Amino acid sequence: MLPPASRLSLSAISKRYPLLLVNSFRPCKRTMKRKAGTSPEPSTRKVAKLADYCSTPTHRDSQGAEIWPAPESQMVAARAFLRNCAAVQKSTLIVPDKDADGLSSGVIVYRTLVALGLDPKLLDVHLVQKGSNIHEDYERQAMSEKKASFIIVLDQGSRGGPPVVDGPDVKALVIDHHLSDDFPDGVEAVSACHYPPVATSALLTYEICKELHPDVATECGYLCAIGTHGDLGNTLKWLPPFPDMTETFKKHTKKVLNDCVSYINAPRRTGTYDVITAWNALLQAKDPKEILSNRRLAQAREEINIEVERQTHTPPKFSKDGKIAVLKINSQAQVHPVIATRWAGTLKSKALEIIMVANYGYLPGKVNFSCRIARCARDREPAINIIESLKAVADLDTGDLIQRMGESFARGHKEASGGIIPTAEFEELCALMKVGEKPDKVDGESPKKKGEAQKNTLNNYFKKS
Repeated sequence: MLPPASRLSLSAISKRYPLLLVNSFRPCKRTMKRKAGTSPEPSTRKVAKLADYCSTPTHRDSQGAEIWPAPESQMVAARAFLRNCAAVQKSTLIVPDKDADGLSSGVIVYRTLVALGLDPKLLDVHLVQKGSNIHEDYERQAMSEKKASFIIVLDQGSRGGPPVVDGPDVKALVIDHHLSDDFPDGVEAVSACHYPPVATSALLTYEICKELHPDVATECGYLCAIGTHGDLGNTLKWLPPFPDMTETFKKHTKKVLNDCVSYINAPRRTGTYDVITAWNALLQAKDPKEILSNRRLAQAREEINIEVERQTHTPPKFSKDGKIAVLKINSQAQVHPVIATRWAGTLKSKALEIIMVANYGYLPGKVNFSCRIARCARDREPAINIIESLKAVADLDTGDLIQRMGESFARGHKEASGGIIPTAEFEELCALMKVGEKPDKVDGESPKKKGEAQKNTLNNYFKKS
């Protein structure tokens, strides 16, 4: 049981964490009276301008050729794998992640293989269970029971270990962009994680597949956009080295594609976790507008919107050094990533780096947490790496905490990470961060006068849940 939200004031935050600012969560119109003939003073507020995602310099090989979205040798090998898969006409299992990026990349592969001549009856899909991953023994067993000759794993996050499934004749391809240098034994792997600007799995898959058949570019462009916007946001500017999507956006408006993202993402966030609904909707749709007419997807989105609004008013507590803001919620829905993203654009301070939202109610006995870099810290040098920051906190432990947290700690991306760890171990992690402890007094800081009342508080805001 989580403790009730305590009273939190703007003054308390600013005194405790100097220069911390809390933006308004809801837009409102402010009016002020001024004398006639006078002009308002120009604002001195500085707004941080974030660099375009695609402006990150690409890596180049020894000959000066651009390496993007992944090494050419990996791209060529992946195309050969897919051609062979279609040519031999044997059972093929697609294993996409549950979000818009993973599902979109899965549908791109599905349509590419069909275009190459693979009989659709030979294609099947495996969706991992709630809170699970492909490396769990029961997931490997479930995939093995499909009796597939080819397995294509997309956007699942990669780590070393045994083969995707046991069997000498099973061939597996992994297409991913999550930070990792390790993969299951025996797989053909294509990874974009080391080649900025890092492509999403849907974009990486699109770049692989559009060279295999001329119909892919025209029929799967919107899938590439849905998956990419799902991971990188709907304000992304499609600049080189990203492909020119002008024709796609002429045919399908960005609003429609962005609405599709929230529709496709909704089922996997609900307590019922009916990801298969999102997969079927995306696979069967011939036009993205068809996705928006799916009643179940609309219901799931409304359900998630309500839950996000209910949980997002949880007040944050801060690590002693002010670098990490921690919000603890209790929900059966996977709303912690959404709330982390919202708060990342809300809190500001010179110290703040990471927003962490911990969900105590998603899986029994475990805490699922999501971390995002605070917007105010995105352009800092050196660049903030959430995975390294989380591991640095864990390294403060003198015992076996890292081993007890397991392989699902600090997974994902440098800019968006998280994990699934036992509740007791998460509390130990919070203790290492010294969450809720007052920072050391800064020299020269004037003490608060006795009896001084705080008038402007966030209490009303946090009560609206």
